[in-house]
Amino acid sequence: MVRLIAVHGDITAQQVDAIVNAANSAMRGGGGVDGAIHRAGGPAVLEDCIARFPDGLATGEAGWTTAGDLPSRWVIHTVGPNHAAGQRDRSLLVSCYRRCLDVADALGARSVAFPLVSAGIYGWPKDDAIAAAVETIRAAPTRVEEVRLVAFDEATFAQVEQSSNFN
Repeated sequence: MVRLIAVHGDITAQQVDAIVNAANSAMRGGGGVDGAIHRAGGPAVLEDCIARFPDGLATGEAGWTTAGDLPSRWVIHTVGPNHAAGQRDRSLLVSCYRRCLDVADALGARSVAFPLVSAGIYGWPKDDAIAAAVETIRAAPTRVEEVRLVAFDEATFAQVEQSSNFN
């Protein structure tokens, strides 16, 4: 069973095998978590994105790149649904977590740090974003031993910790 841990902090500083990037479909960097990961990882992350994902990545899918200058070995990129733009199919959000864990298993990763996919600029309601993450991670048949759910701000961290699904 996966050990699920709530973390208040910066996902780019997590010392785990893989960190998850909430990417946009173009896979060329962006704002929020995506921009932070690309800045901290350096140009190698973008170069690998261009090489591995010349046509981008579909919503709900995941793939990996080098982590560049990050303390992790890999970045697992996933494209969450943009709730604010009308993409409200929860199965796409669930797919992000499942596919990331599939990629982590293929890589042999035993520890993974996730942000709350789609809960930032993409506007997915945080309570449901937390529930989708926790339910999916707990139910996944994975060899990953530790998953960190990383919240950048104190309010989101408190919300994750207080979630009835988390405990």
